[in-house]
Amino acid sequence: MRSSAPPSPDGAGTLVAELIHLLHQGAPAGDFARRLAEVEALPDHLPAKSTLAETVRMAMAIRNRLELQQQRERGMLAVIDSAQALSSRLDLQSLLAALVQRARNLLGSDVAWLSVYDAERGEFHVLAADGAMRQTTSGMVARHDRGVASVVMSTRLPFMTPDYLHDMRFGHDAGLDAAFRDEGIAALVGVPLVWDGEVTGLLFVADRYHRLHTAQSISILCTLATHGAVALKNARDFERANAALHDADQARAELERHVRSIQAATDAHEQLTSLLARGASLATLCESVARLLGGSVLVLDEALQAVSAAAAPGHAGPGAAGYTPHGERSAEVARALRQSRETGRSVPAWQVEGESCRIMAVIGGDGILGAALLFHGGALEEIAIRTFERSASVIGVVLLSRQRLEASKSHDASDLLRSLVWPRQGELKDLVGRAEHHGVDLSRPLALMLVEMDGPSAGYAARRFRTMRPLPDALVDDLDGTLVILCGATGALDARLAVSAWARSELHAAHRGVLSRPIGGPAEIPALYATLGRALPVLRRIGVQGQIVNQNELALYSTLFESHDQASLGSFLEATIGPLISLDRKRSAELAPTLLSYFDNNQNAKTTAQRLGIHVNTVRQRLATIETLLGHWGQASRALEIHIALRLWHLSAGAD
Repeated sequence: MRSSAPPSPDGAGTLVAELIHLLHQGAPAGDFARRLAEVEALPDHLPAKSTLAETVRMAMAIRNRLELQQQRERGMLAVIDSAQALSSRLDLQSLLAALVQRARNLLGSDVAWLSVYDAERGEFHVLAADGAMRQTTSGMVARHDRGVASVVMSTRLPFMTPDYLHDMRFGHDAGLDAAFRDEGIAALVGVPLVWDGEVTGLLFVADRYHRLHTAQSISILCTLATHGAVALKNARDFERANAALHDADQARAELERHVRSIQAATDAHEQLTSLLARGASLATLCESVARLLGGSVLVLDEALQAVSAAAAPGHAGPGAAGYTPHGERSAEVARALRQSRETGRSVPAWQVEGESCRIMAVIGGDGILGAALLFHGGALEEIAIRTFERSASVIGVVLLSRQRLEASKSHDASDLLRSLVWPRQGELKDLVGRAEHHGVDLSRPLALMLVEMDGPSAGYAARRFRTMRPLPDALVDDLDGTLVILCGATGALDARLAVSAWARSELHAAHRGVLSRPIGGPAEIPALYATLGRALPVLRRIGVQGQIVNQNELALYSTLFESHDQASLGSFLEATIGPLISLDRKRSAELAPTLLSYFDNNQNAKTTAQRLGIHVNTVRQRLATIETLLGHWGQASRALEIHIALRLWHLSAGAD
């Protein structure tokens, strides 16, 4: 624009015209400043000088108001444009990126970012950034009680600082300061994103030089943050709606799959029930279950012996074929079976090379009949597990039916044995005839054997020796939880060997029993049965395991134990090892345990020391002390008496 000469005193009209022209042209502030300088350069005595200067200042004010108005219009247009752009976005990450970019452009800043508040951790996490030159800026985490975030969070108002790193109006965070220093940030302004009265996030713009933003700029930023909070909520609601729709689709698909599974389970149950009603064998049931579940099925009796097995076509897992009752997986089988009994559900036992084993206890009547094992590849659905558990119930019915059928067949033999051991035997002639029918000649010398086991029940053992491994010319049954065998005296030794071998090899269970001396006739059986019945607790109390001893071997214990007289036992202990027990109680000298271990280890001091975990000299010193208390035990009878007393003391101490 051309410059004009200084106005003359009578050129006020000309000046006004020039000022109007400048306003019309949108001249910069410098042109108005030059006009004011020209007027102020006029002589002071001119009467119009003050009027002319005031006219220029008024024009400058008008020009400033017009410029401010234009700035506001541009800001409003920018905010409207931003609101339209943000409202058209529903993708959350795209929305945040657009919001940050718009804020940076509107304020002409170097960097901008948006942090979303995590209420559980009390932290603001940067989710979108624009203009950052360092990776640390995009990953900043600000605590709600540190930095500008603490001020905005507490006041819910904008906050501005021209020099963040040296501003002491808030608490600083060392990590956040390091990130700002690395990015070169100096000036910072932050505004809250507020929804429903809660701060959901913060919008920041920053510059790498000291800068103060105008109130209008901050107002625009606040408006943008408000729009951003609304758009952010909409985007999140849209995401939740989509997630709910997706969940609904998945739920519908899952429901359809569940209905199909229920139908398959119903068909399986009907199939098994139909087989059971037709009297199908255990092998047929196993084959059906294996096909239904696509695996191998193994049925065990209560001693964990396999009684039936089947595999589905195509299932080649080695688990069922490699099963042994007391193999390397016996501990897992025992654990899973115990848990299945407690919960009434099937339990995973192990998984090897992609094949899993699941165990279900089979219960029938008043006790455990055995177990069903399912070997399969991959995971089983809940419906398949339920089908397996129902099949175990069907298998239990078959096993129980087999037991009752066997019991019915052996009813006469069981009733005969009970009649023979009962004090009122009944007609001897009738008993002799019935015994001959079962191969037992009551006119010849007889032997009676009683055995108790810590493993399977005596009923299981009786069934085993009546059917699968029958004892020749013998009556076998479970009487009050004890295996009772009556046979000819000539076959008694073979029967004892057969029972012991079976208990050790197949059951791996502790057992103890007593075999009677030969008797001349059936009239002696009731008294003999009572005597042997009293002998079993004796064996248990003195620690007999894995043996069936002869009745004659118990003669030494009869006086002490058969009466079950606790006073007599106490007197025996006091007379035999009383001083030893008394000293142990006073000084905890461990003399009695040492002597018991010494006797149990064939009076070998070195072995005793190894078992007790002490030095052999310590054992010898204790033995010397014991000999001063009890006297010399060199005689076999004296050593046996002391050994028996020590065992009695050990048992009574363990019971206490």
